[in-house]
Amino acid sequence: MEYELTRRFRDGGRDAIGFLKLGPITDPVKVSFALEAKCYAYTNRVGVKEISRLISRIKHREFGVLVTTSAVDSQAYKEIRQDGHPIVILSGNDVAETLVKAGIHTANACKAWLATI
Repeated sequence: MEYELTRRFRDGGRDAIGFLKLGPITDPVKVSFALEAKCYAYTNRVGVKEISRLISRIKHREFGVLVTTSAVDSQAYKEIRQDGHPIVILSGNDVAETLVKAGIHTANACKAWLATI
């Protein structure tokens, strides 16, 4: 995977853009994506407005990635899936599970790990 963080302003509503390589190493296909990140409290869910913004930023033959420290509102999620939008969602729960599987169980361990990347 290759990605580039976008500038805080004039980013077109995307926090990162990049390519995911699929297929064999000898003949990969690059699929582009737009990533949007939302750092919300767990009580503040990502809603239809934020999802609509990401959908409008996805270009032809591109998929979207939404990463949030919270969750996606059920209505917004339903619309994504019913309309067949190519969006991958990583919620706060997904992030937490990934960190735990990697052996990162505390805030201090997470900060230490983040300092290494």
